[in-house]
Amino acid sequence: MQRATWGSKLGFILASAGSAVGLGCIWKFPYVTASNGGGAFLIVFLAFSFTLGLALMKLELALGRAGRAGIVGTFRQLGGEHWRWVGIPTVLGCLIIMMFYGVVGGWTIAHIKMTAFGELATTDTAKLSTAFGDFIKQPITPIVYHGLFLALTLGVVIGGVQQGIERLSKVLMPLLFILMLVLIVRGVTLPGGWAGVEFMFRPDFSKLSIDAIISALGLAFFSLSLGMGVMITYGSYIDEHTHIPGTAMWIVSLAVMACLLGGLMVLPPAFAFGMNPAAGPGLTFISMPAVFAHMPGGVLFGTAFFVLLLVAALTSSVSLLEVAVSYFVDELKWSRRTASIVPSVLMLIGGIPASLSFGPWADIKLFGLTIFDMMDYLTSNIMLPLGGVVTALFGGWVAWKAVEKQLAHGNQLPAVAMQMIKVTVSWVAPAVISVVLLKGL
Repeated sequence: MQRATWGSKLGFILASAGSAVGLGCIWKFPYVTASNGGGAFLIVFLAFSFTLGLALMKLELALGRAGRAGIVGTFRQLGGEHWRWVGIPTVLGCLIIMMFYGVVGGWTIAHIKMTAFGELATTDTAKLSTAFGDFIKQPITPIVYHGLFLALTLGVVIGGVQQGIERLSKVLMPLLFILMLVLIVRGVTLPGGWAGVEFMFRPDFSKLSIDAIISALGLAFFSLSLGMGVMITYGSYIDEHTHIPGTAMWIVSLAVMACLLGGLMVLPPAFAFGMNPAAGPGLTFISMPAVFAHMPGGVLFGTAFFVLLLVAALTSSVSLLEVAVSYFVDELKWSRRTASIVPSVLMLIGGIPASLSFGPWADIKLFGLTIFDMMDYLTSNIMLPLGGVVTALFGGWVAWKAVEKQLAHGNQLPAVAMQMIKVTVSWVAPAVISVVLLKGL
């Protein structure tokens, strides 16, 4: 069966950038930046993104096009039958991520409804905190929203590469950037809002600790969807005429831009109304509704904010599900319909204990972590870094000739540039990712 391809270069770039632009750009990047020296953290983040991150992006796209399969099939075809077993844990990691990521995606849908109907229209963060806590502790409602989020994801992926993923990305990615710009303009024009812009870009090197540098590395690496098989899978749908190095630069640039816009969207209004910019994940679901309640037209802007969150979450969840779908289609020869429905059902079932860990099952813990936190820890701190190390070593040492051929195709890179990529993926990337891995254990 002939493998699907992207309908256009723009569609591929937007889909890939959409995978990278997830909830992390909006709820994680602002408070991590605020906690680690503002502009100083940005400098390190940008440096990692356009060196190590860019090199690994090129590698994964090249591996995908060379193997013409998802991560398991690519490892098998370029490395031999025994390598297929190395790729399977990555597919499993994507399934686990979607189990708890889908729960948060469901919270986002719920907040669209609650904001639109004025249920969160209060400036009292204590009341908002209580309301949020009461909501996520419910045994049924969050699971229903979790199922709704997975249904939206399934509806896109089951449509295929061009008619599903690419079509969605061409609509949602421009919408995401437009919504971001609207909310940024509203935030920076608030009295005191410009202080948030200054805070974000003013470097405070006294807060740039070793832990902050490692956080910047981890954020850069994972915000680009590297190490989880997504870019290998998306790369397998690239046609032979696409210039991978230039395309990789576009994807990294758009993903980094989304992170910067996320900071500019969240920090100015937080400063304008005296919120703690380093409040952590609660900044999204507790502090931001209070910010919008302060604003004229707060219901409209608040609803737009959570619609934007849903768009970001959906473009990422689609790519995670596609990794599993590609595996079932390529390796087990399932139809796309079956290959889309089965992992979606598994994600729904697996998400139930993750959701209940905030309520009835809150006391069930392993190594001091709830079920939700254990899923997050297992994937973010162990499985994804390991996947990144293995992919870099595989590309740099086992399949480099195939990678080199793909990178040179159509537009020969200078020999020194090619050598720099090889050194980065063979030596530098495994070393620095291992530092993140060991730090997270």
